[in-house]
Amino acid sequence: MSERTAELASVPAAADRDRPDGSEDLAQVDVATEGARIAAAVGRVVQGKPDVVRLALAVLLAEGHLLIEDVPGVGKTTLAKALARSIDGSVRRIQFTPDLLPSDVTGVAVYDQESRAFEFKPGAVFANMVVADEINRASPKTQSALLECMEERQVTVDGVTYELARPFMVLATQNPLEMEGTYPLPEAQRDRFTARVSMGYPDRDAELAMLDERATTDPLTGLTPVADAAMVRALVAAVARLHVAEPLRRYVVSLVEATRHSPDLRLGASPRAGLQLLRAARAAAALAGRDHVLPDDVQAMAGPVLAHRLLLSPEAALARRDAHRVVADVLTAVPVPRGR
Repeated sequence: MSERTAELASVPAAADRDRPDGSEDLAQVDVATEGARIAAAVGRVVQGKPDVVRLALAVLLAEGHLLIEDVPGVGKTTLAKALARSIDGSVRRIQFTPDLLPSDVTGVAVYDQESRAFEFKPGAVFANMVVADEINRASPKTQSALLECMEERQVTVDGVTYELARPFMVLATQNPLEMEGTYPLPEAQRDRFTARVSMGYPDRDAELAMLDERATTDPLTGLTPVADAAMVRALVAAVARLHVAEPLRRYVVSLVEATRHSPDLRLGASPRAGLQLLRAARAAAALAGRDHVLPDDVQAMAGPVLAHRLLLSPEAALARRDAHRVVADVLTAVPVPRGR
């Protein structure tokens, strides 16, 4: 048994934390039940957006990172902060601005006069949940400071590598590129985000409720954690054990390959995209209470996972095509595996 597995097996499950005998352990955690508890807590703050909350939770359980993109004022930062606060782990927020430096994100080695040695001062990424607010308002140099930590869960400063805590998730918000003062995210940065979600405007009832409830209080202040870091690690491990049949793995590869041959794209999906699509599909299946992945899970996650990685051809851009439409066409063109 690995060291990590032994650690998970030694901590009582959330439903049994009060049991003196600890008869159940986190290895037997019910992903659907625990996921519903987290989603309900976030849903009390982000009202009228159950699909968005569920997608954010699926990205968390896929051990990925989430990019939340939309116009100002629709609740991007609220979603990120609500998900972060629902987990009893360390949370840090970084307000990305044009003068933010890479060392503000990763940390810096400072010379200590007393010890006459350099001492490492950790940056804001040393947390379980990192809220990167308005990430595309920082310079490309500062944005690139997140590349190593998002992919490898580590930070290297002055030749020394520091491991990050698990779980580790970056919840980044950004405004559309046509907004003033924004910089486009580099392709390598976008590819490290497991999924991108657009908040959209709330429906009329949700907006009316918001006017009533937030007149005097902020619902974030009353949000209490419903899970801890050990529970999230257990959920992630449980999701990773979900069965994926060989035809379904081939289906994921076929979808990714189809984007590389699409005449509407000049850059298709990377192998990393296929890996993260399968992880996200596993998380969606687990949240639905199943122990195996269906083609429906892959199709449901294909748009959020693939679209933000694709670059349209000039002709497709002139024709006002968008990446989500291209992904929908790919899903239509690639045969779906059938059961026996």
